[in-house]
Formats: sequence, structure tokens, C-alpha cells
Amino acid sequence: MKTIGASLATHLASEVTTVAILWKVTRADAIVKAFTNHHDDIVYSGVTYGSAQGFFPTAIDTQSGANVDNLDVRGYLDALGVTHDDILNGKYDGCAVEILLVNYADLSMGAVTLRKGTLGEARFGRQGFETEVRGLIYRLQRELCEVYTPGCRADLGDARCQVNLATYTVTGSITTVVSSRVFHDSTRTEAVDYFNGGLLTWTSGSNTGLSMEVKRWTLTTKEIQLVLPMSSAVQVGDAYSMYGGCDKTLLGTNGCKVKFNNVVNFRGEPNVPQKAVASLPALSQGGGAKGNIK
Repeated sequence: MKTIGASLATHLASEVTTVAILWKVTRADAIVKAFTNHHDDIVYSGVTYGSAQGFFPTAIDTQSGANVDNLDVRGYLDALGVTHDDILNGKYDGCAVEILLVNYADLSMGAVTLRKGTLGEARFGRQGFETEVRGLIYRLQRELCEVYTPGCRADLGDARCQVNLATYTVTGSITTVVSSRVFHDSTRTEAVDYFNGGLLTWTSGSNTGLSMEVKRWTLTTKEIQLVLPMSSAVQVGDAYSMYGGCDKTLLGTNGCKVKFNNVVNFRGEPNVPQKAVASLPALSQGGGAKGNIK
């Protein structure tokens, strides 16, 4: 049930209304983007909601069941201060969103909250972008508990793993560029596959501050291959920091015991059977069973 003040309720019940929709998006880096469908900017609760004619929200569809509430929003790149690179780098994925309805002629009436939730994965084309708004009920459809796995379920360096990433972090700069995904650092001497599954963070160049997982490190060619290409071109001399990855195994060369000496914090069940093979009894045409279960 939505809470609404008496004065705003009276206004909404009148024949003529002066209402506007306010959108506020808060990214993980604390940057706030605020828009309104009104033709002028609106300042509400200390936040300036810019007049944006370049975004188009769909109708809000709320259902009584456990289905995710349906609401999509489309907009033009740059017209809303949303850039191609920000979307490509996932800066809007999962960020908090709040949608309010106000009387723009009398903001003292307060607001009614139409929706609170998070943005889904943003998609974009040449000129525009599209994303979905996931309401609070979306959390009910997510997995809340872990299942047993032979590999470790912790992320390297997190509170459960407790590995000190600084111990396994190196710095360097690019000496040869193949693409924005593949490049070389001829000064690196770490063992083969040492950085596989690790993370590279750029400390200079056009990708400064951005990070990407390392897919493969090849010692013989000094080649670093990322999981995905960077949004901007990689140049010779671009500096980076990078830490070695974990293969999530207990006894592997790049695993918990051999590489990190961290067996006490291993979050997996390495003795779980990898494959259970059973041949079910086959039925003959007469209905009788043949064969044995092995």
C-alpha cells in the first residue's frame, strides 16, 4: 500500500491536476542522476530533477502475484548525461532507483512513491539506451542460499577468503598492443597462468580507474588477455596494477593450498562426487524390466 498525504490525495482526486514524475538514480559510486517529465526543472528535497525530454518510461505494471513488476525506461545517450562508456562499463547496472509523483504547482504537498528498486542490465544502440526497473519483489526470485560445489564459492580476497591481495598484486605498463583486449608487458616474469582469473585495473591512460578480469596470462609471449575489451583504446605506456587469480580448486597449481596457503578458508567441498552414473532398467515391449541398476 502506498502512503500519500491528505492534501496530495485531495489534489489527485480533483478534476484537474498538476502532477509530474520524478526519477532519481543513485549509482554505486554515489553519483546521482535525477530527471523529471515536467517542462521545467524541479527541486524537491534538496535534489534538482532536470527537465528531460529524452527519456520514455513505460507504464508501471504491478501484479498481485510474485511476478516481477514490469517497467522499462528508454532514453537518448548524452541528452540525460548518460554516456556510452558509462553503460558499457556497467556503472548503471544494479543501481538504486526511486520514482516519485509530486504536484509541481505545490511541492509542499509531499510526494507519493510510485516505485523503489534497482536498474537491470542496461542495453544501448547508436543513440539510445534501454533498461528495466526491478521492483523489491525481484529479490524474492534470487537465490539466497548456497549449494555445495567442489570449487570454492568465495571471491578471492573477500571477507570469507581473507587472502591479502596486496601480496599478489604487481604493477607495470604496456609495451605492445594487439587490441583493447590483448596486449603485452615484456617485463613480466610470473609463472604461466599466474594471472588467470585475476583482475587488472588501469592506473593511467584513457581507461584509468576501470577494471577487467584477466582471461589468460601467457609467459612465453608475455601476453595478457582480458575477458572483454576495454571501452577505450589501450596505448603503449598505459600503466596498470594486476593481481594473480585463483582457479577455485583446493589442490590446483593456482589454487587455495599451493598458491595461497589458505586451506582453512576454502569454501568448497572438494570430495563431492563429480559424476554419478546409473543405468535405469529398460522396459521390454511386454512391460518387464531388463538389466540391473549399477
